[in-house]
Amino acid sequence: MKFKRKKVTKRRGSKTHGWGAMKKHRGAGNRGGRGMAGTGKRGDAKKPTIQKNKIYFGKQGFRSLKSKLSKKYKKINIEKLEEQLPKLLDKKEAEKRGNVIFVDLKKIDYDKLLGKGKVKNKLEISVDYASKKAVEKIEKKGGKVKILAIKKEKPRKVEEKKSAEPIEGIVEKPNIEKEDEADRASEKEIKE
Repeated sequence: MKFKRKKVTKRRGSKTHGWGAMKKHRGAGNRGGRGMAGTGKRGDAKKPTIQKNKIYFGKQGFRSLKSKLSKKYKKINIEKLEEQLPKLLDKKEAEKRGNVIFVDLKKIDYDKLLGKGKVKNKLEISVDYASKKAVEKIEKKGGKVKILAIKKEKPRKVEEKKSAEPIEGIVEKPNIEKEDEADRASEKEIKE
């Protein structure tokens, strides 16, 4: 088979590629392809936009609806809290009574307590939210975690039992056979 050069290669160097005026032949090809195509070696028209927009290449993904709705809490791990305890006691943001240290995490701008690290002191902590692991570790050491935020429970659907009693507003269909029997019985009584 004879090798055939593409016509495009012959057109290189001519501004309009043999299509006459610039306004003619204006499909996606005229802009180097649709979307992000044509940004390569000869994508001269696209280069300024690429230089300005630093996230031009690669996949950007999407943010899920769950993450948009979820509240961002300021979190602290047990190990960080243990490190900060001496400073908190000096600043009087934590209080020591006997061998128990009382800490209100809301006062030091933390919303949630997480369970990474070891519990060295007996702690009583009040916080909006805490992980199960954190609560278990503190209670194992003899401390307490007071959770301040109230969880909103979804209302449960209660299945209604079908009752034999008629519901108000609904008219029952008359039982014609029973009425006929009652009429016949009354007619017999009259005759007798």
